[in-house]
Amino acid sequence: MATMLDAVVVGAGPNGLTAAVELARRGLSVEVFEAADAVGGGARTEELTLPGFRHDPCSAVHPLGVRSPAFTAMPLERHGLEWVHPDLPMAHPFDDGTAAVLARSIGETAASLGPRDAGAYRRLLAPFRGRWDTLAADFLRPQWDGLPRDPVTYARFGMVAAQSAALLAKTRFRGEKARGLLAGLAAHGIAPLTGFGGGGMALMFALAAHECGWPVPRGGSQSIADALASYLRELGGVVHTGFEVKHLDDLPPARAFVFDTSPTALARIAGLGRAYEGFRYGPSVFKIDYALSEPVPWTAGPARRAGTVHVGPTYGEIREALRAAVEGDDPAVPFLITAQPSLADPTRAPEGRHTFWVYGHVPNGWEGDATEVIERQIERFAPGFTDVVLARATAGPPSLAARNANYVGGDIAIGSVAGLRLLVRPRLARVPYATSHPAVYLCSSATPPGPGVHGMSGHHAARAVWRRLSAA
Repeated sequence: MATMLDAVVVGAGPNGLTAAVELARRGLSVEVFEAADAVGGGARTEELTLPGFRHDPCSAVHPLGVRSPAFTAMPLERHGLEWVHPDLPMAHPFDDGTAAVLARSIGETAASLGPRDAGAYRRLLAPFRGRWDTLAADFLRPQWDGLPRDPVTYARFGMVAAQSAALLAKTRFRGEKARGLLAGLAAHGIAPLTGFGGGGMALMFALAAHECGWPVPRGGSQSIADALASYLRELGGVVHTGFEVKHLDDLPPARAFVFDTSPTALARIAGLGRAYEGFRYGPSVFKIDYALSEPVPWTAGPARRAGTVHVGPTYGEIREALRAAVEGDDPAVPFLITAQPSLADPTRAPEGRHTFWVYGHVPNGWEGDATEVIERQIERFAPGFTDVVLARATAGPPSLAARNANYVGGDIAIGSVAGLRLLVRPRLARVPYATSHPAVYLCSSATPPGPGVHGMSGHHAARAVWRRLSAA
């Protein structure tokens, strides 16, 4: 008879691998089963365009990963993970050739917003400088799970974080640069700017830049998953790739089964019927990876030094782009999140060449081609961009879903984050990682604290599993 394992993890994305590591560190026997031929999930790196050009098909820049409470507790550097920082975390260019910037310095960031809003930005962020570690631990978790580590800072930040990005922009800032910068940060959530908590998401990203930077892993996002898998093996865990799980019976016997999948996939595999039929998926993105002969010719100087460039530029344009994606309209003037990893990490491309990463928001399941509107928007702020393109690889919602089954309809967040859905996911429950099956758990970004390569969903799911197995 097969040996009973303590835990089996289905899916080797960052959350699944984090959950596996957390359980293995407690002395449990753990095996991971991944359908793809390599670990990584949303943290993969591949040659999508030309030989020697290493692209990240999904996540690329990791402001919530570099000092994630889960990752910093592991010796990932010893397993090959190295963070590299661009000169500027982020730039947000405008039509007049200038740019707002998100710099490591609060003062430099404030100065780029103009005299009307510089003081307001300092007053908004300065109280939380130096408190990243406790804020990250307190907010990257289910908000009802225990007392915060720093109750005073938690309450002070929470009063601002609960506001929508729309309200925060209107009440705190007067100029277009500050409002556009805030809207662009909130738009990482791919939800209306009027939604609950959007201001908090923007502030977390801004604070991360000032406290931790917005780095990329040397060699690509695959390095994060590879380091996690290497550490897991050191702890005695086993990783199986190229193993698609269709039913629980496909897996070896175990005391717990932890799924780094979409909720609907878990329900199908574990035989939970209609357990998550009310779960709502969010908008998607249209992703393009470029091989370039030279760096992007941005008009704004700061954009040429930034690892991430937001292409909006105004609050109104960003709001309209998000509205179109949420309501199912074709993208007309998309808001773009772009990354230039090869500026900081020359291993991504042959000498003198560069990689460029970009996506614009589109409706869930959208089957169109946004290449033209995306490149028109880039040319608006970088005239001559298409002249430096050597090759491109495009992926709309159907392609994204085909590459990663967790991205239902191309939803890279694995669930809408609109309204309270960022906090209450996948459904209202005291332990959101548990299911109706006592041995089955969910650890993907469909659970709190939600999307991002930080491993915290896996971290908290593993704690829930450990509590049950310890009590058994």
